Amino acid sequence: MTTTTPAPAPATSSLFDHVAVPSEAVRHFRARLDFETDVSDVAAALAASEPGFVLVDTRSEAAWLAGRIPGAVHLPGRRIADEAEARFPAGTRVVVYCWGPGCNGATRAALAFATLGYPVKEMLGGFEYWAREGFEVERDAGRERRPVDTLTNVAADAPPIECAC
Repeated sequence: MTTTTPAPAPATSSLFDHVAVPSEAVRHFRARLDFETDVSDVAAALAASEPGFVLVDTRSEAAWLAGRIPGAVHLPGRRIADEAEARFPAGTRVVVYCWGPGCNGATRAALAFATLGYPVKEMLGGFEYWAREGFEVERDAGRERRPVDTLTNVAADAPPIECAC
């Protein structure tokens, strides 16, 4: 008996009118992983004794004082070109973050570090998703954890979110 793979269903929308061939998609998504990371991966790496990178908060002074990721170094994006080489040895691996997905400050900061020759990744989600996922936040007065936003992360004791699809 011969088994055949069914042909894909005909498209009913224009969503796939222009789509990369799989080999191009592999290159694209692999490249994104070369340039980007997320808050969960950064949190796991920071939990290690030697994370292997410096985490740089590129937000303003006011934003830094309002809350930051413990262990981050503050260097606002507009100062990277002038100060990075004096603060970080050449070749230092850097992960940058800004406020969140609605801000391109981390992208600009990553470009500034890359222009100076640093290996760099942008942390997707930024400080907003760090806090929303319930990771520890630091202020001058101490550290705190905010409640987990179940739209971004499910707390260990919460029932799983059922997909309505």
